[in-house]
Parts: sequence; structure tokens; C-alpha cells
Amino acid sequence: MLELDELAGFRRTVREWAEAHVPTGWEAKYENASEAEFLEFQRWWLRELREGGYAVPHWAAEDGGGGYTLAEQVVIFEELARAKAPGMRAFFVAFNHTYGTLREGGTPEQQARFLPAILDGQTWCQGFSEPGAGSDLASLRTRAVLDGDHYVVNGQKIWSSGATRADMCLLLTRTDPAAPKRKGITFLLLDMKTPGVEVRPIKQATGNSEFCELFLTDVRIPVENRVGEENQGWRIAQATLSSERGPTILELAERLRKAVDLLVDLATETPLGSGRAIDDPVVREAIAEYDTKVHILRLLCRKVVTDLIAKGGAGPEASIVKLYYSELLQSIMRFGVEIAGPGTHRFATKSQVVGWESGAWMLDYLDSWGWTIGGGTNEIQRTVVGERVLGLPREPSAT
Repeated sequence: MLELDELAGFRRTVREWAEAHVPTGWEAKYENASEAEFLEFQRWWLRELREGGYAVPHWAAEDGGGGYTLAEQVVIFEELARAKAPGMRAFFVAFNHTYGTLREGGTPEQQARFLPAILDGQTWCQGFSEPGAGSDLASLRTRAVLDGDHYVVNGQKIWSSGATRADMCLLLTRTDPAAPKRKGITFLLLDMKTPGVEVRPIKQATGNSEFCELFLTDVRIPVENRVGEENQGWRIAQATLSSERGPTILELAERLRKAVDLLVDLATETPLGSGRAIDDPVVREAIAEYDTKVHILRLLCRKVVTDLIAKGGAGPEASIVKLYYSELLQSIMRFGVEIAGPGTHRFATKSQVVGWESGAWMLDYLDSWGWTIGGGTNEIQRTVVGERVLGLPREPSAT
């Protein structure tokens, strides 16, 4: 496992910085922030993190990262989460998926063009899933045809989180319809201001519209925006998807611990019978169980990150973390709804700034279902675990 106990001094430095710089009361201030206010706040916090050297600790030093060891990266993510620092939702794709993509297959020119722009606040979304090709991503049909020094793209994407505020898009297209479905895909970088790009927000049960549809009509993308070779985009896409299984998963575990803290506060404040919910032994036992499961999650996450050192990349065991995390999150939020009672069944818009741990229990519970879908549905993750971790045989229809 990672030698984190040897980094006590480094942890103290990061903790002191976080205590001095995480703005007090930012959740309440931005609870009902508009899209523009949300993005402005995220870019301000990015500048603060850059000045402290903690914006992208998982990036290489030559790319603008801090040159931290993997263990130091873990400490940074843990301490920022512990201090309840704002999550970088507007930059999640840019910091992780885009970076992983450009490191895997980007040209030096592409890296020099886009990586500094991301650190200056450029936002990205992902154009992978389609209405008929979600879990079966390789069945995508968005077509790209080479026309001189441009690709002309037509098609539709769905579930493109943050597309309304994105400057750029990671786009998978089909360039050879006759090839086997994984062999005819090309990876392109799309400027969202290109003529022919239409973004349609999808209103969610929480009141937000973070998920979006993309409609692409005769969109012209320069060949210089192709990542890797034509028809070799599937390999690049795997690097994109695996990039979110790195040290940043430690932050998720720490934020889930925050959710347990909120659960304790809720049970302490909620009347039950002649006392409080926290005094009920059933409630106390459930909260203790959640606290234990969060600790187990932290150990699982550290195991996955440790494997990064040994193997040079996250293995299929990361799917176990995704399953465990998303279903534990959902269970915690559901229990919060049960404690809060009818008072939490209110209609409001969930703040996209605060995130899923906002304390609006019904909205947080509704939002938690997205975590069992995004990044590969839990059904798909179970298949990965069965085949690649447990070594179970594949169904004949899946071959």
C-alpha cells in the first residue's frame, strides 16, 4: 500500500493551505448560483489552486502539474476533500479525460495548445454516448467524412455533461462504416463554437440541466484536431475512459465521508419520538455501518491507486470501486431521506456548485442514481468484474 504515513509533514502543509484558502460558507453563497456564476466561481477557485500548486496534482510537471509523487497526489486529494473544498465539476472532463487523451495520443502541438488553455479555465465535455449506443459505445453512428483538410461530421450525442458551458468536446466519430465496429472509429477534438453544433439541455429530476444532447449538422473539424490515426480512435477512447480511475478516486471517498458527517448532523437535529433520531439505536447502528463502509472504500481506493504504481495504470479492479462507491452513495442518500421524512420531499433546484452532498436529501438521492449510470453503468461494471477480475466465462451472445 502507499506509504502515506511517511508524508505527515507534507500533509500538514497541504492541510494548512486548505484551511487558509477554502472560502468559508461558499456552499450557502452559491446554493442558487446561475450557470454564469457557477463557472465564474469555478474559474476563481482554479486560479487559487494554481497559485498554491494544487490545481492538477496528477498532471506531469512538464504539463503544468506539480511533479508530485503518487502518494503526494493522494494526500492532496484527501486534504482538499477533508477541508470541504469546492469540487471542480466544471473541469472534471478537462482535468481527467482530456488530459488522459492528449497524453495517450495527442501530438506535441495539441498538448501545447490545449493543456495551458485548460489551466487558464478552458472547459470540456465528452461526446461519446449516442441514443442507440450508450453501454455499447462501439456501435456509435455519428459519421465523419474527410473533405480536404477537414472532417465533415453529422450525428447526435447524448448525456454530454456540461455541454452548455463547454468550450471544447472530446468527440468519437465513425469514419469507416464497413470496418468492424471498433476498427472504424476516429477521435476528434471539437470546438463547440463551430457552425452546425447545437446543444439541447436535458432537464433532470433534480431541476438541473447538466446533461445535454448534441446535434451535429455538417460540422467541419480540422484534420489537425484528430487524436491518433484515422480509424484508431477506439484505443484512444479507452485511455480517455480509464483516466477517471486514477488518484482522483480518493477524493470521491473523502467526499462520501462528508456525506456521513451530514447524516450525523441530520440525525442529531431531527426529532424522533421523545428524543432525537441520533438517540435511536437502529439509526446509530446504520450510521456506524455507513462509516465503516466508507473506511473500506478508502482502503479499496488506495489499493487501486497502489496498482497504478505497480502496473502503470488502473486495472479492472477499479470497476469494483465504482460499483461500491455509487451504491453506497445511493444508500446513504436514501437513508437521509428516511430520517428527514416528508420535509425533504420538496421541489427545488439542486445547486450544481455544491454537488451531490448538498444536504437537500431528496434531491441528493435523485442525483445519486446518475452515479450508477455515468462512467459505465453498474450492469456493465459487474460484467467487467465477472470477466476480468473473477475470470468467469462470457455468455455466447457476448462474444
